[in-house]
Amino acid sequence: MSETTAGEEHHHIIYKLHDVPSPGASFLAAIQHILASIIGIVTPTLIIGGALGLGAHMPYLLAMAMFVSGVATFIQCRRIGPVGSGLLSLQGTSFAFLGVVLAAGFAVKERGGTPEDILAMLFGLCLFGCVVEIVLSQFIDKMGRIITPTVTGIVITVIGLSLVKSGFTDFAGGAGAGDTFGAPVNLFLGFLVVAVIVFFSFSRRPMVRIAAIMLGLVVGFIVSIFFGMVDFSKLGAQPVFALPIPFKYGIDFDIGLFIPIAFVYLITAIETTGDLTANSVISGELVQGETYLKRIKGGVLADGINSGIAAIFGTFPNTTFSQNNGVIQMTGVASRHVGYYIAGILLVLGFFPIVGGAFLLVPKPVLGGATVVLFGSIAVAGIRILASEPIDHRKVYIMAVSFGLGLGVTLVPQSMQQLPDLIQKVFATPITLSGLSAIVLSLVIPENAGKTIKD
Repeated sequence: MSETTAGEEHHHIIYKLHDVPSPGASFLAAIQHILASIIGIVTPTLIIGGALGLGAHMPYLLAMAMFVSGVATFIQCRRIGPVGSGLLSLQGTSFAFLGVVLAAGFAVKERGGTPEDILAMLFGLCLFGCVVEIVLSQFIDKMGRIITPTVTGIVITVIGLSLVKSGFTDFAGGAGAGDTFGAPVNLFLGFLVVAVIVFFSFSRRPMVRIAAIMLGLVVGFIVSIFFGMVDFSKLGAQPVFALPIPFKYGIDFDIGLFIPIAFVYLITAIETTGDLTANSVISGELVQGETYLKRIKGGVLADGINSGIAAIFGTFPNTTFSQNNGVIQMTGVASRHVGYYIAGILLVLGFFPIVGGAFLLVPKPVLGGATVVLFGSIAVAGIRILASEPIDHRKVYIMAVSFGLGLGVTLVPQSMQQLPDLIQKVFATPITLSGLSAIVLSLVIPENAGKTIKD
């Protein structure tokens, strides 16, 4: 694509990448990005904290999710040396790590670990794991033989499907609901949130479609108040202000728990490449040549470094957000300077744990209704990637084996309980097992296997 072509195809862009909008226009655009992304930034932490029983630490963890998102967004947009894409690219907590992070957390919990032990292990694993993405960033353009659309599509689909159980558990009331688990009121709220999200997703107004998840949560939250499911007294117990503390929980490490997390960092590098490429297209920038490659390498490098910063300050791995691209498309504002406003707002929010604590008031069924849709959407994104290329006989078997093994350990987790501990930690994780299966089969099965040779 030439520079002329790129410009001609993007008449909707009002402010280009290097333009500097007025403070008012920048602030307004920044608020729209935050409204479209704030739920995505905090939801992974809500899910992890709820599942692992980290209640006392949740306000701080949620505050750090916003604080680090601000720092990471600034680095990504500013481009400091070789670090960052220099695009208007918002960063937030990655959903891709949920499965492996929960698996590691439950492993520590099952051997008697305290919430502090769990967090030390999770942040230690994520800190060491970010090195994988940092190294991969320098070779991202040379990994086509290993990371193909088939492999990436399989892994992303399995990530979504493997998380549905967690989302639907909240949908029915949450793991600690006791006798109220599956109560009609819980199911009603869950289905209500799903219905509201679907309704607003088909609105004729672009910004309403982008905010559909948030609107679903707001409606569900308001209705849940009338059922007496919201305890506002909990908000007063939250600290109003807190400073980010590096290594607040310390760090720990376990090689068996590390391998699945390291593997997801590899997949995240590929996802980030796709997000940044889409961002470039929407912003009217080139998607080939030296400038493009520098942006991709710098963006993936920033992704890895930002995930390291996240682990240091006490939150989970960060990645580029695709919601961001939709807002650029709808607003016509692609200026990276808007990213500084986004970063500033998120940084300020991160100093106030009471803001994060407000999200803890959302009842589990309301959160479950939203996460079921989100996790389903992740699976659909993977299916789209798989469908982007013809599915021949070879790919059918790569997909069949990878899905069969990955979903098998999800549905029957006890199937590998007699294997050595290290092997069990690695292969009992659906994301790792399906991903490794897809990579190995892609390398072993020849490209022309199964194709009929015509005379």
